[in-house]
Amino acid sequence: MYKNNKQFSGSWAIILGGSSGFGMASVEKLAMHGMNIAALYRETAITDRALKEKFTALAAKYEVQILPFNINALDVLGRNGFIEQFSSVVKSKYCVKLLLHSIARGNLKPLISESSQSDKGQPELSIEDIRYTTYAMATSILDWARTILDAELFEEDARIIGLTSEGAHKYWDGYAAVSIAKASLESLTTYMAVELSKFGLKTNLIQAGITETPSLKMIPESDKLIEVAKQRNPLGRITKPEDVANVIYLLCTAEAAWINGALIHVDGGEHCK
Repeated sequence: MYKNNKQFSGSWAIILGGSSGFGMASVEKLAMHGMNIAALYRETAITDRALKEKFTALAAKYEVQILPFNINALDVLGRNGFIEQFSSVVKSKYCVKLLLHSIARGNLKPLISESSQSDKGQPELSIEDIRYTTYAMATSILDWARTILDAELFEEDARIIGLTSEGAHKYWDGYAAVSIAKASLESLTTYMAVELSKFGLKTNLIQAGITETPSLKMIPESDKLIEVAKQRNPLGRITKPEDVANVIYLLCTAEAAWINGALIHVDGGEHCK
């Protein structure tokens, strides 16, 4: 029988994008160490049922609470509705140890269509596509941080963690909108690290190596990215979601309290080659 060490007993993580990939791996890792979880995601009714069953099993196994919220985390009504529901269940102020932003939602189109005629070739990236992707994968983290702060839910020594990628600084096919978003997120994190520090918040970014997640598979020629990453990585394999979840856990510990405004590579040294 599993014995919960209660390292984070009484604390909560709010995970945006908690249904798969890095988000789901973090749910399990943090629950293992006694942290309660509010997992936000957007899934179909069929997928939602299976997901809730998994959350229920994890909550029982690790003796924590896991609250599932199948809502639109990018909508102001969804965000405010979540805060209202969460507060009514938790019935406690200053209980959120972690805000993890793991939303992977955006547009994967080229800047210029292969054909000059709009009815042929792949649709090209619009300015609205860029705006949407940037909000989804970057600036929405600020809205969430402000909302949680205004609701007096953050603990005194809380953490905000975002996820970036190597694609923020190099060319990947169809990745322009996401690259712009990730570059914006890196800049925003620097400012959040400084301006939110007066509230005891530490804001950091993780740059994971190439990881076989549902969102990666949507990127054009993702198989090629995976194959190249295997060859580049000094440790001979690509990154796993659990590798990233381990570091998210480490950043929540008391020993990581002096890490703020950092971009941490979690890739086995992949970025070195």
